[in-house]
Amino acid sequence: MERHRFGSTNRDVAAIGQGTWYLERADRAEAIAALQHGIDLGMSHIDTAEMYGSGEAERIIGEAIVGRRDEVFLVSKVLPQNASLSATVAACERSLARLGTDRLDCYLLHWRGGHPLEDTIAAFERLQRAGKILSWGVSNFDASDLEEARAIAGDGRIACNQVLYHLKERSIEHAVLPWCEKHGVAVVGYSPFGHAGSFPGARTSGGRVLAEIAAAHDATPRQVALRFLVRRPSLFAIPKASSAEHVAENAGAGDLRLSRQELAMIDEAFPLDSRRRELPVL
Repeated sequence: MERHRFGSTNRDVAAIGQGTWYLERADRAEAIAALQHGIDLGMSHIDTAEMYGSGEAERIIGEAIVGRRDEVFLVSKVLPQNASLSATVAACERSLARLGTDRLDCYLLHWRGGHPLEDTIAAFERLQRAGKILSWGVSNFDASDLEEARAIAGDGRIACNQVLYHLKERSIEHAVLPWCEKHGVAVVGYSPFGHAGSFPGARTSGGRVLAEIAAAHDATPRQVALRFLVRRPSLFAIPKASSAEHVAENAGAGDLRLSRQELAMIDEAFPLDSRRRELPVL
């Protein structure tokens, strides 16, 4: 599994990890087995949130990582309504208890809400000093939000920004991704296959491009899509998988290598729009 430097943490983290949104709806034993299989395959970056299943996803992860905590880069998120100074600390303690661990590798504000950003960041800093979290970041922030957070916290404090990113939704490439790369902030893409049923089908023009590239690598179209979405050192993806079969497919994208020409083919098949900001191919 390819690893990328995770923002300001100076830690190398699996570029393709495991998301857990709606994980609680799967068969519990199968979900636990899938998470453990993912760790075995190198997808040690596990993302969750107190919101997911009202904490149930965290409990499932806690069961999956018993005896393996040191193998995992564990991320959770605080809800905006809990993001005051004192409530953020309390929310983190509850997440730690559900996960059965004494620390999070990264703790995020799920999205902006009514509490002052200064208070949330102060709570993050307090938790980090106490060793309850090793780094902190944000989620669903645009470039202006990120700049505001940087102004409050200072340079090098924001570890990551978790955002919606898939082939049909590449708007972060206009401003968010350039900002994050300029300031050394990791970009973690959630829902990398889009919403349920929206992944490009075999009869669509984009689907045909993915299938053509996949065939050349003995891969699947979903593996090609995932590989494209982590093509830059700043990018990570956290697809959800509640079965061992899907976990193995996701993990297979970590070893896939696409040529500049193949990246360009995908870029053309799923264009940004006329406002596109050009990013050099790395």
